[in-house]
Amino acid sequence: MNTKPPIYVTQPDLPPLEEFMPYLQQIWDSKILTNGGPFHKQLETELAEYLGVNYISLFTNATIALVTALQSLRISGEVITTPYSFVATAHSLLWNGIKPVFADIDPNTMNLDPASIEAAITPQTTAIMPVHCYGRPCDVEAIQRIADDYNLKVIYDAAHAFGVKQHGQSILQHGDLSILSFHATKAFNTFEGGAIISPDARTKQHIDHLKNFGFVNETTVVATGINGKMSELNAALGLLQLKHVGKAIARRREIDALYRQLLTGVKGIRVLEPAADTQANYSYFPILVEPDYPLSRDVIYQQMKDAGIYGRRYFYPLISDFPMYRGLPSAHASNLPVAKATSSKVICLPIYPALSDEEVASVAALIRHPQLPQIAPAPAPSLDAHHAGTPV
Repeated sequence: MNTKPPIYVTQPDLPPLEEFMPYLQQIWDSKILTNGGPFHKQLETELAEYLGVNYISLFTNATIALVTALQSLRISGEVITTPYSFVATAHSLLWNGIKPVFADIDPNTMNLDPASIEAAITPQTTAIMPVHCYGRPCDVEAIQRIADDYNLKVIYDAAHAFGVKQHGQSILQHGDLSILSFHATKAFNTFEGGAIISPDARTKQHIDHLKNFGFVNETTVVATGINGKMSELNAALGLLQLKHVGKAIARRREIDALYRQLLTGVKGIRVLEPAADTQANYSYFPILVEPDYPLSRDVIYQQMKDAGIYGRRYFYPLISDFPMYRGLPSAHASNLPVAKATSSKVICLPIYPALSDEEVASVAALIRHPQLPQIAPAPAPSLDAHHAGTPV
């Protein structure tokens, strides 16, 4: 019987509680809890500087941010997106009355394959919604070329990509809009939260109106908005988290390196190569269980659970397999062979700052030395069986 504390795929990274108390005192003193208070404004300023972007709008969560981003660009018709993501990506389309069109992914990056995107374009296509899966940058240049050729908008679901840079520049600067998640499971969290990165002040202003019911001032409503505002409590936590996020990401980098070292040479286990010229945030550590591994993905996944190690099969099932999507022509497995195969192989291993080297080693050891099925020897034939039917 396993008596060790369970190891989950992630664990929220929280600052010392005593450091948060002065922020709470200021909120209690001011009585400002929401509606763009001082902590909200300060967090927007500090996040824009940290992330290397000019315009950011904070939201209560990333799903509302996705819904609002689509509204802000007046997207309709069909949007090409990935089946290999969390369901919020496609759900945001359905909530806007938009038809998702699924395209296949690249087997090395797990991101949308540009060739599959182009093949999926129809006269009804208005936009592309790629995901920087596991924080690994999409082929942003190829996607932008396609968007320019066909006059399409590009909205990046960058939920995994906090702080990620490629070629020294923020990955969030690509496309028409990028959406971040600050959920408790992410590299940077505000308990719950999200944001939209805008290219200019006018777009940000429009998004800020939309997230506050469409209000411009006390008596003027200019759009059919929603309540997507981040509270002062969440913004205050975000300000404190920014002071610690560098150390947290550095620890994630150490864990990533240790996994790579310990899993090198394990037959049948594929570890994704680091993305080229990329400053990563190490939010996820996916492995692929290939056919030459002695166990299937689901068997080793269950052995991990039995040992108190709770990885996750991000992303299984595919979004396209869920009931509200499986009837779409683009959801058919024959249209998504790489995504389907990847979904059947992937396990994301535990990774978070508080994970110890010893715990990382125990996860890797289980994968290096799985419990192989016992093959029972063939039973010896019994005397009665040997002589069955022999006349007496």
